[in-house]
Amino acid sequence: MNETNFLDHRRKLLERMEEGVAIVTSAPPQTRSNDTEYAYRQNSDFYYLSGFTEDNSVLILIKTSESTKVLLFVEPDNAEHALWNGARLGIEGAKSTFRVDEVYDIAEYSRMIPELLREHIHLYIDLYSDSPHLSEAKRAAHSLHSTRGIKRHIRSIIDITYLIRRLRLIKSDKEIQEITHAITITAEAHHEAMRTCRAGMREFQLQACMSYVFLNNGAVSEAYGAIVAGGNNANTLHYIDNRDELKDGDLVLIDAACEWNLYASDITRTFPINGKFSNAQREVYEKVLNVQLRVIEAIKPGVKRDWLQKYSEELLCDALIDLGILSGERNVLMDAKEHKKYAPHGIGHWMGLDVHDPCPYVDEVGEALAFEAGMVMTIEPGLYFRTDDESVPERYRGIGIRIEDNILVTESGYENLSSMIAKTVEEIEKMCRK
Repeated sequence: MNETNFLDHRRKLLERMEEGVAIVTSAPPQTRSNDTEYAYRQNSDFYYLSGFTEDNSVLILIKTSESTKVLLFVEPDNAEHALWNGARLGIEGAKSTFRVDEVYDIAEYSRMIPELLREHIHLYIDLYSDSPHLSEAKRAAHSLHSTRGIKRHIRSIIDITYLIRRLRLIKSDKEIQEITHAITITAEAHHEAMRTCRAGMREFQLQACMSYVFLNNGAVSEAYGAIVAGGNNANTLHYIDNRDELKDGDLVLIDAACEWNLYASDITRTFPINGKFSNAQREVYEKVLNVQLRVIEAIKPGVKRDWLQKYSEELLCDALIDLGILSGERNVLMDAKEHKKYAPHGIGHWMGLDVHDPCPYVDEVGEALAFEAGMVMTIEPGLYFRTDDESVPERYRGIGIRIEDNILVTESGYENLSSMIAKTVEEIEKMCRK
């Protein structure tokens, strides 16, 4: 995204703040083992406001009754770091790249933070972060509180994450473009997996096939750990071993997607390893697909996610009754949560800079938020029947099916951003034959 988008995000945050100082910090590097680190991934809130992707950096927004100011603290470039890890943007590079008012060496932060907090009442930070920069700010606020001659001092420390993540709920056109690009690459990867899959392959070989598509298209990261679950493994919801053999006559459930410029996609498809659904597999698959299509059709501004969850559970319970897995009145079964044994997870989640965007589902008084244009949510119903579950008719045992798409709420309803990915029985079987 260009700097105008980040400028707009900062402007909207400042509008929602009272007078005071907001401090947002970068993500720390994460150790993989001993002295090696995972590939660096920026803190999503920090990136949302700054667009800056380097570590050990701090963004400060200051609001008074007369003006606003934005400061960025960064690591300076130096030859040693450039030799081992590549050049940093540095202070001058950040000044010329980002539309902030001032850029400083991060080494100046400790000296400057007491003065930046002086005479302010509100301090906005992530209350649950263990960032040393935020600890330093709290110590500075405490010190100023006991200093003579200060007319005003920090009297409230406010969690900034709710303000930022409420903003993150509504995606801009540019953010939707980033998500859509991630989905386009992910679509190609799922189709390649369908075309490649053969009995006798290992789950990790399908994962490798998808990873190649991600990397070959410039997506440097998966959005989350890939699930490639053949047969009964699909009934372990967060199965990530991806080591077993893919067997003729089984289904394979693939929940895998890439990230593009830190924006996620999140797609699940379930298809037959040999390219042809059995009658029992088709029965269950079409029940899940029908639920998904009906839930997606219900999405529009004003609808609440908790209503959508209840609606999806009603439809899934009806499907279980139709399949002969449950018997009785739907309402009685749902009150007893009988359906949850086979449909245990929610219908979907927010998606954006994080695959599970930590945006709120309720407002400040605990009421469920209604959908608004610009929100992006996954819709992912599933039914899961373990091989050892004798309460399920034998022909269905070992079948686990989830179908997941990424849905944008629009002014008039919805747009399925991942509609290009094969999903009907006919589309999948055709893709598997290519």
